[in-house]
Amino acid sequence: MDPILAAKVWHYWIGIAILMPALLAVLFTVIGYLVKVTSKKYPR
Repeated sequence: MDPILAAKVWHYWIGIAILMPALLAVLFTVIGYLVKVTSKKYPR
């Protein structure tokens, strides 16, 4: 087996493992920001 092919497979897996938490972090940052801003703008 060519080492480059094995590296490609590993590269794709590590890319997915890094992409998912990064997208979740961005999503939770936006949601947290919106919750903080709207709670100050429209208090209960």
